[in-house]
Amino acid sequence: MVLNIFPFLCCFTVLGLCFLAWLLYAAAAWWTSAVVMYPLAAQSTTVPIPHSEDMDVQAEGMDVADVSKFCKSMGLVIGMNVGCLQFKSNSFDKVLTRIEIYMFLFGIMIYILHRVILSSTCSSIRTSSTCSSIRTRDMVSLILYWIPNTCAPLVAIPMITFCIPIGGAAKITILIIGYIVLVATNFRQLRSDVMRLFLQTPSAPTGEYGVGQEDLLSISRQHDFSLLQQLGGVAGLCEKLKTDSKKGITGNDEDILARKNAFGSNAYPRKKPRSFWTFLWEASQDLTLVILIIAAAASLALGIKSEGIKQGWYDGEALLLLSFLLYSVISLSLETEQLDEFLSFVLTTAVCDYQQSLQFQSLNEEKRNIHMEVYRGGRRIEISIFDIVVGDIIPLKIGDQVPADGVLVAGHSLAIDESSMTGESKIVHKNSKSPFLMSGCKVSDGYGTMLVTAVGINTEWGLLMASISEDTGEETPLQVRLNGLATFIGVVGLTVAFVVLVVLLARYLSGHTKFADGTPAFKAHKTTASKAIDGVIKIVTIAVTIVLVAVPEGLPLAVKVTLAYSMRKMMRDKALVRRLSACETMGSATTICSDKTGTLTLNEMTVVEAYANGKKVERPTDVSLLSPTLSSMLMEGVVQNTTGSVFVPDAGGEEEVSGSPTEKAILHWGLKLGMKFDVERLKSSIIHAYPFNSEKKRGGVVVKAADESVRVHWKGAAEIVLALCNHYIDENDCVQPLHEQKMHFFRKSIKEMAAGSLRCVAIAFRSVEPENVPTNEERLAEWVLPENDLVLLAIVGIKDPCRPGVKDAVQLCTSAGVKVRMVTGDNLQTAKAIALECGILASDADASEPNLIEGKTFRALSEERRQEIAEKISVMGRSSPNDKLLLVKALKKRGHVVAVTGDGTNDAPALHEADIGLSMGIQGTEVAKESSDIIILDDNFSSVVKVVRWGRSLYANIQKFIQFQLTVIVAALIINVVAAFSTGDVPLNAVQLLWISLVMDTLGALALATEPPTDYLMHRPPVGRREPLITNIMWRNLLIQAVYQVTVLLILNFRGLSILHLEHEPSTRAYKIKNTVVFNAFVFCQLFNEFKARKPDQLNVFEGVVKNPLFIGIVGVTLVMQIVIVEFLGKLTSTVRLSWKLWLVCIAIGFVSWPLAVIGKLIPVPDTPLSRLFKRKIPRRRRAQGHEADKADGSSSDCTIEGEVQLTSVLVVQPLSA
Repeated sequence: MVLNIFPFLCCFTVLGLCFLAWLLYAAAAWWTSAVVMYPLAAQSTTVPIPHSEDMDVQAEGMDVADVSKFCKSMGLVIGMNVGCLQFKSNSFDKVLTRIEIYMFLFGIMIYILHRVILSSTCSSIRTSSTCSSIRTRDMVSLILYWIPNTCAPLVAIPMITFCIPIGGAAKITILIIGYIVLVATNFRQLRSDVMRLFLQTPSAPTGEYGVGQEDLLSISRQHDFSLLQQLGGVAGLCEKLKTDSKKGITGNDEDILARKNAFGSNAYPRKKPRSFWTFLWEASQDLTLVILIIAAAASLALGIKSEGIKQGWYDGEALLLLSFLLYSVISLSLETEQLDEFLSFVLTTAVCDYQQSLQFQSLNEEKRNIHMEVYRGGRRIEISIFDIVVGDIIPLKIGDQVPADGVLVAGHSLAIDESSMTGESKIVHKNSKSPFLMSGCKVSDGYGTMLVTAVGINTEWGLLMASISEDTGEETPLQVRLNGLATFIGVVGLTVAFVVLVVLLARYLSGHTKFADGTPAFKAHKTTASKAIDGVIKIVTIAVTIVLVAVPEGLPLAVKVTLAYSMRKMMRDKALVRRLSACETMGSATTICSDKTGTLTLNEMTVVEAYANGKKVERPTDVSLLSPTLSSMLMEGVVQNTTGSVFVPDAGGEEEVSGSPTEKAILHWGLKLGMKFDVERLKSSIIHAYPFNSEKKRGGVVVKAADESVRVHWKGAAEIVLALCNHYIDENDCVQPLHEQKMHFFRKSIKEMAAGSLRCVAIAFRSVEPENVPTNEERLAEWVLPENDLVLLAIVGIKDPCRPGVKDAVQLCTSAGVKVRMVTGDNLQTAKAIALECGILASDADASEPNLIEGKTFRALSEERRQEIAEKISVMGRSSPNDKLLLVKALKKRGHVVAVTGDGTNDAPALHEADIGLSMGIQGTEVAKESSDIIILDDNFSSVVKVVRWGRSLYANIQKFIQFQLTVIVAALIINVVAAFSTGDVPLNAVQLLWISLVMDTLGALALATEPPTDYLMHRPPVGRREPLITNIMWRNLLIQAVYQVTVLLILNFRGLSILHLEHEPSTRAYKIKNTVVFNAFVFCQLFNEFKARKPDQLNVFEGVVKNPLFIGIVGVTLVMQIVIVEFLGKLTSTVRLSWKLWLVCIAIGFVSWPLAVIGKLIPVPDTPLSRLFKRKIPRRRRAQGHEADKADGSSSDCTIEGEVQLTSVLVVQPLSA
């Protein structure tokens, strides 16, 4: 007896010890991760917490109850295993064999749970630098990472091994092999961790840098100016961060990695998005799904009650199965090179919402991935904002977003809009006394360079962005309209179902419903309550089937699928959608106001002509043709009055020029003239600058030379700068007055260059007395640069050729009813030449007012006159951003749907005001992108036209699906209602209608909503935003198909037994065959109808069908599934197998709808929508009735007639004006 108790004592002893050990360890791990490490990470002054599942474990910690249960179950299993291995008596053999199986499964569970839950928590701590020193961090890493990675296998391996029913020697062998594999897989990582822990020399918290993260945070967050001065100012801070204020950091991989380890990366943790289960839960609350479940439960109960458990479960089970299919995951993803057109789609509400959410997340990531220029190793390169590190030197210009916290190194008239952080719409000027820059703010004026002092979660912007989540619940206007349409149709269906329910109940209870043999189904006081309830449930099921058909669940789904498909395809066509509503609005665009530079042209500029020394320079790049003084002043102006830069590699090679296209063209010209950029910059220094302004069309700088002389250099639009000049330098290096004859010569030269589609830029200067230059920084910031009495140095003509294919794109827009207008800041003659080359102006005859107009002329007009002129404008030259805004407002008031392109900060108001704002992804500033709806990633006008095509395709695809689905709803509804009223039964039962609903809602939405755009869409006028969703053409097609299907299928339903020659079959089988043929023919009608819906107004419905393999695949899958349902799933769907002759009959019924559709498309329909025709007739009828009433009492008055006429005009005109 003692011997038998001993193993159980061992079990409990081991259980207690294991439970205590593991509980202590789990509690320590939980306390360290949730209580100590995560708060440290939240206040981290180093690396931000990476966003992953690990972060969520840290944030939430581990529930103590879960840890306790986990340890108890683990200890129990271990104790039982040890005790059972020591003494295994024969009386316990059967029990222990089963226990060993459970222990084997428990062992796997313990290993997985322990490794995933605990190790993921400790692993995330291990990878984040949240401790006060590297050694402390590595010690915590070694303890909290390696204990679960070794202890869990140490326990799980023997437990799993000894549960295997083999001999003891074999068990020991497997155990040894398991430990060898464990050590081999973890040895390398363990060795590196130990080496780093014991061999690494201790260092400062920020490594080898001379400033701590705490000081940097105090500077960036608290704007501690005194601390900045203690560190030696900006220059001293650069030295401590090992940064050159002009060349930046070295930029090699080791340097960047060290900075990330010491100060963190420029990223922040994101809030975890909604999971798939959240969307599934929301979808499960759908009214239709609730009705389906109730119907399935009722059908299941009725079937089991009437036919027994073996046969009666089929109907209910089928309903539940198809309900699950409708609202569960059915996705298709083929990522192969040959079939890359197949996209990952979903067939259900939950998965579609989830996929749309993921789509928005990827688009948001793309929007956040801003690219900026930085100085690294003296080179000015473009990198992602996420790759910026502490110590980077970043140039800033108008429209840029400050990518991280930092301090100003050097700047000129730099003004920052800090409203996004402070909430105050106040522009803050930055200088040496106020050098602090905050991440997320926008540069509103000026330019300069900044030193990055804090990134990612260590910035206020990072903390703010980490605490908010993206809202992906935006609904477009089309979605709202379709939801309303679906609700209306659903209400109609519910009403019809209720009427059918009442009628059938009345027929049943009054004895008019009869069985196949003619006996009444219900007899008062004779039919038992059980049978009466069965009959009522069948009637309720019939009503539910009507609801299933009438509720158009596929309408909202079709919009989501189309939006997701279109957005992804538009991304491939270099268009990033920022606002969903722009997708559909773009299809209604009637005019596009486009920039010239970079959109219609290549944005590859080169100086091809030059005028200097009072004459034309025959070879613009030959410096020997320029006088020495002019050449010296010209070099100084080109080098200092620029926001570009030139990098000369140390190893030699070609210079690398960066900056805007215009700046790069002028710098390249200077280099060809022999200019040494770095040498020339050292000859003088910039005192003050006036950045280029799109209103004044010029920019200037004040420089101080080595001889203490001060000069102002101006550069800008040729005719504007020329008007400010009073002198020029002749070929003898003498300053000559710019008399009228010479002024006429330069003006004529500008016109000739502009006529040759060249951008004309003038360069001029003047001397300033040093005592007239303010020395105080505040006064200098307010000082207005002298811009009169300038000396002209040169006028250059810059060539920017048109983009290939732009002319074809403009012609395509014209044929589509979309007028393209060029709005540019260039010379009017340059704009005219480019417009003629692009096809915006057909000929020179069109190049006159008001087709061709200057911005100042348009600006000076009255508001009424501007609206009249705006309709005719094709080209607007020398326009300011405000002129573009005025044009957009005028066009909108004229009823146009306006799309506008823009790239500058000052274009933001026009982009915001337009119906669709299109910003440029390459040249566009962050301010412009934030104000736009769509970002054109390649700055190409052809991409704008592709967006128009996709917008029209989206609307057209929705209309195709509406026509297809309404045809199915009308036909199925009429067939079931008529049959129910006539016979008290329906030919299409609930399971069959549910399959039809799956075909028309989900599969139909995928097949028709993913049709690619065609050229045909661009050969018809734009669709008005208030145009009815169902056009007259759609009504015609819908009614023809619905009438045909209803007629044929009702004839089959009532006369099918004789038509199909089924009189000799048993009545029950004949009835099932007839209903199967009706069901099969109905599905085939929908399959053929899908092809017709592709081209509602074209005869050839097969055009382009091979370009949409998804459509072919869905039709093929539907056909195969229909064959399987009829031939093999008869018990589930209440169908029987059909002979090949009856299959041909069903196919023939569907096929006849094709020629019928062709004949129907030859029937003309009025252009005016039916809704407007009704609105016209109703007021006329009311007015006629009013006249008769007035005549009857003799009190007709003119004022009444006028009021009714006004009412009529409002009712007719309002939809058109909207």
